[in-house]
Amino acid sequence: MKVAFLGTGLMGLPMAQRLLAANIELVAYNRTPEKLAPLQAAGAEIVTHPRQAIRAAECIILMLTNAAAIYHVLLSDTSWKTLEGRTIIQMGTITPTESQEIRDAVVGGGGEYIEAPVLGSIPEAKAGKLIVMVGAEPEQYQRHLKLLQHFGAEPLLVGPVGAAAGLKLALNQLIASLTTSFALSLAFIERQGIDVDLFMQILRDSSLYAPTFDKKLRRMLDGNYSNPNFPTKHLLKDTDLFITEAKSLGLDLTSIEAVRHILVTAMKMSFANDDYSSIFSAINEWGEASGE
Repeated sequence: MKVAFLGTGLMGLPMAQRLLAANIELVAYNRTPEKLAPLQAAGAEIVTHPRQAIRAAECIILMLTNAAAIYHVLLSDTSWKTLEGRTIIQMGTITPTESQEIRDAVVGGGGEYIEAPVLGSIPEAKAGKLIVMVGAEPEQYQRHLKLLQHFGAEPLLVGPVGAAAGLKLALNQLIASLTTSFALSLAFIERQGIDVDLFMQILRDSSLYAPTFDKKLRRMLDGNYSNPNFPTKHLLKDTDLFITEAKSLGLDLTSIEAVRHILVTAMKMSFANDDYSSIFSAINEWGEASGE
């Protein structure tokens, strides 16, 4: 089976490389052609337009920025006509509503659609240890399980299309909220003059601890947010998606809207393309800017 991979950014590149390492015939497209050089060197066929990738492969994997990008590369007037008989596996972060709408468009074009967003970052993508959540019919899940196992050992069928997208947004909301809460406590500890190592020792021994705290600790203390596994701008985008979907469900969004404000502050501080642990600097900047 020939697979097309559309979107080879921070996460897409190592995921596509895993397919090549497994000797899967791969066609790759990215709107920034320079990012395709490592895949071309590893034997992938490189194309300059998404419709060329769609025509060349039976299965098309999408790891694109947002729903607008999916519509642009997959459902434009020219690309839409090539969907018949193709399987679309959508692995980016979009809302359940968007995923269901894209499914309907793909099915209308004669193709099939499943969603398989992932939890994890670049190290997990390189190691094939992503958590893969699949929204599909059981028969579709079984048919594509072997392919999805290249990204994570145990892809989990969570329900129909929309269920996996919803799970992914709920988990990314936790990423934003947990990291922001940890950053606030860490800033508080520093300003109180309390030893950070002591704070972390107690935290690690408690039920409050999450491994992400240690993953972000050194970046926050050093103020070094370069070479991100997940940029601030992407976490803001996912937070906005969560807010949009949760608002339609009538939930109180006061807490996540406060987190969004801090992410926006980090963006204004030119941390858009840096690691989202930059929210630590945004929290500290607020105190300095307010004269506290």
